[in-house]
Amino acid sequence: MGVVAAPCEQDLQKVGHRGTVRDYPGFNPSVDAEVIRKAIRGIGTDEKTLISVLTERSNAQRQLIVKEYQAAYGKALKDDLKGDLSGNFEYLMVALVTPPAVFDAKQLKKSMKGTGTNENALIEILTTRTSRQMKEISQAYYTVYKKSLGDDISSETSGDFRKALLTLADGRRDESLKVDEHLAKKDAQILYNAGENRWGTDEDKFTEILCLRSFPQLKLTFDEYRNISKKDIVDSIKGELSGHFEDLLLAIVHCARNMPAFLAGRLHQALKGAGTDEFTLNRIMVSRSEIDLLDIRAEFKKHYGYSLYSAIKSDTSGNYEITLLKICGGDD
Repeated sequence: MGVVAAPCEQDLQKVGHRGTVRDYPGFNPSVDAEVIRKAIRGIGTDEKTLISVLTERSNAQRQLIVKEYQAAYGKALKDDLKGDLSGNFEYLMVALVTPPAVFDAKQLKKSMKGTGTNENALIEILTTRTSRQMKEISQAYYTVYKKSLGDDISSETSGDFRKALLTLADGRRDESLKVDEHLAKKDAQILYNAGENRWGTDEDKFTEILCLRSFPQLKLTFDEYRNISKKDIVDSIKGELSGHFEDLLLAIVHCARNMPAFLAGRLHQALKGAGTDEFTLNRIMVSRSEIDLLDIRAEFKKHYGYSLYSAIKSDTSGNYEITLLKICGGDD
């Protein structure tokens, strides 16, 4: 059969427009900069104004406000926000005015800083970003920290997990929408021979295929895998591998099949039980707000029976809650 056309370019473009935050019509950065300055400078901060301006502009528009603010007042907006706000609300507002690649770079750094590594955050970021995003993140990382992302990953992780993370960090995943049936059959056989069909597991083969093939290609490969092995790839990975490497490969399978559902699961994890994982909550809400947050919301409702909006509402409070709900964009 050879190459089959996957969903056309337009369908995929639509995926990028499943965000809750869009460009503000009639945008004027100098007016916004002035309004923000007044909100910060007044007696007591006018948080409501800050929230409505920053949540109703796209990130590209916020970057223009940042520029304008610096030019007009000789100060970095993020520093003024930091000086005036506090806690989770402060982190969230600063995140909103940070360029996406810099934001991700900082999230990766935080995941590796101090004692212990936050492997789940590393996995989530590196599995959900496109190759192009990864290249921008690596550049931003080097600019901000004067160290390569790869070097930091290498010193914080080990073994097959490290190898796979480094492959993902390289941003070499194929982004083409075309799927190749012949390759899918071949790769499925290689995975079968590397795991179920031998004594011991050839981890490198799993890393190579799962970290470099496009998501539509992987989906087809997993279908072929089931035909050959009579097992789902998830069950094979669970049976053959362990630890963070297993977690990473399962995340890739989940993302290839349904990325919004994977991220909805991460949000559910962050919001359930006692205490909230704000690090994860902020990151997903901010980083997916212009990409697929509408789809994430739909998956959240479908899998858990209540809306993301209601989960945020019952788990957060104050201006932090108000801002998150604005980004969430509506109840389902």
